[in-house]
Amino acid sequence: MDIKGVCYDVGRAYSGYFLTRRVFDPATTRRELQIIRDDLHCNAVRFQGTDVGRLITAATDALKLGGLQVWLSPEQFEKSREATLAYLVQAATAAEPLREQFPGQLVFCVGTESTLFTRGIVPGKTVNQRLANIRRPGLRSGPYAQQLQAFLAEAAERVRKVFHGPPSR
Repeated sequence: MDIKGVCYDVGRAYSGYFLTRRVFDPATTRRELQIIRDDLHCNAVRFQGTDVGRLITAATDALKLGGLQVWLSPEQFEKSREATLAYLVQAATAAEPLREQFPGQLVFCVGTESTLFTRGIVPGKTVNQRLANIRRPGLRSGPYAQQLQAFLAEAAERVRKVFHGPPSR
């Protein structure tokens, strides 16, 4: 499949309040999904956000609209590895009925900027502190690649227990 897609933010909450898309209106989302499919000629959309309910609502609408593969990317900020893993399992459990209803159309993403968003991979209590600790030439060859790969492997393993479609990392 030749994938042509966009990222769609359903709202990101940080420290208990939404920084982006404070108001989530499903009717607006449905209209924007039609624009993404029909006017932008996309065949995929990646939903990113914090609230699992919003993610599932948007994914459901995209799948019912047809013609769009959905990539679901639940995100958390400044949470521990364990809290983030539990959250990913919760989101994957919520996504599994959609995967069953729309086989082959839903991909679950287990890592969205995990190095920066999740505590415990790169030292630092905040994103800014973690950014300061990252050294080039990059994470793959950098000192934190092993922690990142271990986190992603554990996330994929836990998600596969409740989501039986393809996980992406």
